[in-house]
Amino acid sequence: MSINLQKGQRIDLTKGNAGLNQIMVGLGWDPVNQSSPKGGGLFGGLFGGGAKTANIDCDASVILLQNDRIVNKGDLVYFGNKTSSCGSIRHSGDNLTGDGSGDDEVIMIDLKSVPDRYNKLVFVVNIYDCEGRKQDFGMIQNAFIRIVNPQTKQELTRFNLTDNYGGLTTLVTGEIYRHNGEWKFNAIGDGTKDRNLSEVVARYT
Repeated sequence: MSINLQKGQRIDLTKGNAGLNQIMVGLGWDPVNQSSPKGGGLFGGLFGGGAKTANIDCDASVILLQNDRIVNKGDLVYFGNKTSSCGSIRHSGDNLTGDGSGDDEVIMIDLKSVPDRYNKLVFVVNIYDCEGRKQDFGMIQNAFIRIVNPQTKQELTRFNLTDNYGGLTTLVTGEIYRHNGEWKFNAIGDGTKDRNLSEVVARYT
């Protein structure tokens, strides 16, 4: 049975789940319904009812940290670098619109193959060309991150990001981290005004 987390909650992934070596991390979002009335949607109709919006290209990324810092370029996994330098993390590729139900972008992680030097995996979603397109996460609804056992297809946990992220252009959705030899998940759900992935990564240098 899947566990729905609230912001700030943590959950054990591998403790009590013997043999869980591989996980699928799914991230999803939808553009605010163009015909929804003002005030609709999880993040509210911040841009007024009936307003037409261009496609919003959100990009999911994983930052591999050593002692909470990024050390190498190969430790950033995103649409331009779909496999980590260690080979344990693979990105499904870029979804340009967020349309449709279910996961928009998927990241596969082989936990047993993640080198010991990495203590944390941070999952980030940012809006491509947010400045040029004048877009922010107030134009997105139904954002979530979930973790699935790909062998059994069982959803282990889900975190729905329900805060008001209007005016923010990057979401730090959650992190998977080591603790006493086990892997845990932390539901973060913090938004920033970082304009691109480089600015996000700079926070961890």
